[in-house]
Amino acid sequence: MATNEVIIRFNKVSFEYGKKQILDEADFSIRRGSKITLMGQNGAGKSTIFQLISGELKPAEGSIVVADGFTIANARQIIQRGQMALTVRDFFETAFAEPSFAKTSAVGSTKSAFGQTQSAVRGKIYDIEPRIKKILETVNLKAPLGKVLKTFSGGQQARLLLAQAIIQDSDILLLDEPTNNLDKAGISHLSQFLADYQKTCVVISHDADFLNSFTEGVLYLDIFTKKIEQYTGNYFDVVAEIKNRLERERMKNIRLEKDIEHRKEQANFFAQKGGHLRDVARKMREKIDDLEEEKVEERREDKAIRNFKIPCQEDLSGRILELKSVSVIKDHKAVKKKVDITLKKKERLLLAGPNGIGKTTFLEKLATGHATGEYVSPGVRIGYYRQDFSTLDFNKTVYETLADAMRNGTEQELRSCAAGFLLDAEILKTRIGSLSEGQKGLVAFAKLVLERPGLLILDEPTNHINFRHIPVIAKALDGYEGAMILVSHVPEFVKQIRIDQVLDLEAL
Repeated sequence: MATNEVIIRFNKVSFEYGKKQILDEADFSIRRGSKITLMGQNGAGKSTIFQLISGELKPAEGSIVVADGFTIANARQIIQRGQMALTVRDFFETAFAEPSFAKTSAVGSTKSAFGQTQSAVRGKIYDIEPRIKKILETVNLKAPLGKVLKTFSGGQQARLLLAQAIIQDSDILLLDEPTNNLDKAGISHLSQFLADYQKTCVVISHDADFLNSFTEGVLYLDIFTKKIEQYTGNYFDVVAEIKNRLERERMKNIRLEKDIEHRKEQANFFAQKGGHLRDVARKMREKIDDLEEEKVEERREDKAIRNFKIPCQEDLSGRILELKSVSVIKDHKAVKKKVDITLKKKERLLLAGPNGIGKTTFLEKLATGHATGEYVSPGVRIGYYRQDFSTLDFNKTVYETLADAMRNGTEQELRSCAAGFLLDAEILKTRIGSLSEGQKGLVAFAKLVLERPGLLILDEPTNHINFRHIPVIAKALDGYEGAMILVSHVPEFVKQIRIDQVLDLEAL
């Protein structure tokens, strides 16, 4: 239950990342015990705001105040690459490697409001194993403490990230896309946890139903004005309020435009008549200037990507893919199961099953030619959308990535394709590693368009993606004419794509 006590306050905060401005004199506050959604377009800077709150980044101007004595835990979108070799136990210990403290951040200054003693931190690590086991039960995950992180599925890694944040028992919980890779049971479990949660929580997510289950207010980061607007109410009500406000502003401008055009015509007519009518024309032009100032600066809604088509590899015929066996993970051990699946052009397979059963591992081996019990026709190009974007070279620019993928295209075609995915000239010059997760997803789709694959393998293609883009993506996949294997835990997305066969690994 939220109280009137403000525990986070942004005072005219401005911030730039590289040459890109994220915030321009942004003001907002968060009260103790509130559950807030942070909204905004892909690449607007939502994750950056989390880093500003936690003190990892400092504002260029203005100040950020976190109330004295309040600790912060940040559950990131993905496990960092450098942590993938850690065991479960080591991963949880990193949460206590440095004292957690609240900060007051202003230009050129950072003040520690309090810190844990090293003995307290050592004490937490000393009894960490029973605490880990208890917190893993909270997120509904069975995980041996000596198991390496990279061996877990995407959904299991999402639960580990959440558990690592919860175990810190901080006063403020920041969750960045916590439902990514989670199956239906995982999302339901998390929704109930947050509904019962007694402390302050700020969440970034594109899952509307999930957000509506617990949200009490919304912070809306406008990518065009660089401001943050604050709303109260559940998620659906706030989204409707934003939409209605935008429509009112649009209609007001339409009325003013009509009035201005009419007055301009009259002013021009009177000006040509001469005499005292010129004075009338001058006064009318002054009124036109006043009306121009009354016009509301229209805020453009988040843009959706353009409709697109993934071209199919030419000259495909007959059998493209044949599966005779798959490996299923049960009790952290792989068990081989017999199957009999053949895919030809325009045939789609939905690979189903709960988190941790082996879907991502199977798709990776299939895409790289290391799966047993499978046959891909020689010469078939595979387009692989991987949920962690590890098929992208994070050191290359977006332009270099798309140029490498393009087959027999021109510079103009590349840039046109990129623009359709909201990848402008500035983003094309940006390294993949510097993009938001949502922007990486759009690059991955643009890459598929330019690759012209014969077999499309998609592992959770809606992760990190703005909800406005999802119907466009579903339409493109439904129209794809090659063979396709899809993994998705979003039923509304899957319903928009024709599926010919379903392979449920849990049922094998």
